[in-house]
Amino acid sequence: MIIHFSTVLALAGILSAPWDSIDAPKVLCGAVGLTGVAYALIITRRMRRQTAYQPEFEDWLFHVLLPFAGYVTLAVSAYAAGSRLRAALFGVGGAVLLLLFVGIHNAWDAVTYHVFFKKQGQEGERPSLSHARS
Repeated sequence: MIIHFSTVLALAGILSAPWDSIDAPKVLCGAVGLTGVAYALIITRRMRRQTAYQPEFEDWLFHVLLPFAGYVTLAVSAYAAGSRLRAALFGVGGAVLLLLFVGIHNAWDAVTYHVFFKKQGQEGERPSLSHARS
């Protein structure tokens, strides 16, 4: 979760800097996007290997699928920035918003888990958090 918040903050800094051309921010955004894709693949592998609980669809959605989509969108937008700058900036904006919302969701999910389950001394299988959110 902190990775996505840090990425959003870094991209805000990159895109707010007074660059002389689009080349440097394009390369940096592309590198961030590709690094994020690699990170999402690492998270996928870790989620498959862990045995503490069986991940639910929501876990896969917010820890793998949506971040992966955000980082791919960022990388593709950086590539497209040379020829379609306006569309690419909309892509970057969408990717950044997606990563921000994923980070917020995952932080809320972690806090909810620790408050409602860890603090009560329940250490076994991870229960569904959908009941705790209502």
